Amino acid sequence: MRIEGEKRYALLLAARDSDYVKVYGGYFNVFVAAFGEEGERWDLFRVVDGEFPSMNELHNYDGFVVSGSPYDAYGDDSWILELCFLLQTLDAMQKKVLCRAFGGKVGKAYSGWDIGLRKVKIVKDFSPCTFLDGLDEFPPALSIIECHQDEVWEVPVGAEVISFSDKTGVEMFAIGDNILGIQGHPEYTKDILNNLIDRLLTNDAIEVELPGERHLSLMR
Repeated sequence: MRIEGEKRYALLLAARDSDYVKVYGGYFNVFVAAFGEEGERWDLFRVVDGEFPSMNELHNYDGFVVSGSPYDAYGDDSWILELCFLLQTLDAMQKKVLCRAFGGKVGKAYSGWDIGLRKVKIVKDFSPCTFLDGLDEFPPALSIIECHQDEVWEVPVGAEVISFSDKTGVEMFAIGDNILGIQGHPEYTKDILNNLIDRLLTNDAIEVELPGERHLSLMR
């Protein structure tokens, strides 16, 4: 049931909570702290475990946020395929969606992992979208935490690149007024990133390229 005038959003969680992030109450609380505002209602759907909103309740939501994931965005796991279908449905409904992938071509980054604080540059004179309403002036560049080894090779049809970096050609893109794709992790805190780096190193998923330098120098 929806309360009249109440904004309602859903987090589609594509990752499982790590032991460390449970200190924050799980990724759900991390995302709500980063994007939520007082008076809003947020619901959690653990899509990574096959938990999805039913089609007949999608209209109850003002927007959806899709988390990042340790799984490949181009994988063919059943839940990934179901998530892709859901995103296509939300786009057709003109629902606002904040996500890390939405069609186009995605694959392993040619230059390897990007982990740390990255300066991204904003494209001049890009078409404004409703996600950025309320901003009188957009800065020419901003810093965002990154942790990925995949990247967008080709943006979806109709998408406009909003930002890029020296490492990644597509840092943010928009499709119309309702879809915003972000490569980085604006929801991460520095300590969440540091813990993630420690886990990746422990699991031999990454190695330090230069001794003593762990920021922006980690590679596959």
